[in-house]
Amino acid sequence: MGRLIINVGMTVNGAFEAPAPEPQGWLVTDPDSMQAGLEMWQAADAMVLGRKTYEGLAAAWPQLADVPGFEAYAARMNGMPKYVASRSLTGPLEWNATLIDGDLAESVRRLKDEHHGNLIVPCAGELTRDLIAHDLVDELWFNVSPYLWATGPRIFDDLGPVRLELVNTTTFPSGVVRLCYRPTPAAG
Repeated sequence: MGRLIINVGMTVNGAFEAPAPEPQGWLVTDPDSMQAGLEMWQAADAMVLGRKTYEGLAAAWPQLADVPGFEAYAARMNGMPKYVASRSLTGPLEWNATLIDGDLAESVRRLKDEHHGNLIVPCAGELTRDLIAHDLVDELWFNVSPYLWATGPRIFDDLGPVRLELVNTTTFPSGVVRLCYRPTPAAG
């Protein structure tokens, strides 16, 4: 059975949208964190995306295939299967993507049954909140950049309490910290 993993980059104060690299934005990278990210994608079976994330990534990653330093990343991102949850898109989709049909929870459970590796959800929007609310998430990986950022929405502002168990931490030379958590059952 596959594992559904939320993977999101964010600032210390929870800004997550439109992560542009320094100096224009808050996204901090270094060779070690980039390698860890590439290894995560190489080990993944597929992506699960909401419409906005799908449209943004599908517009960007094909353009990065020949950019020095991004070749391996782009090859993996462009080649892997993607499942897109949307109420407004119709199929067929481009960029090796398939539209998720029917009930989201049932469809994602079926995807987890069909896959043996990780299903990565690279966002923190409406889809992620729905997946957490339906108890479908196996782990949450937060890549925290060492910034306080004044603009943009904050991660999970409108999500109720969810108790998490720390699984792993990794600190990179740039100050980026990867925090891996697993949801724990509610105390009864």
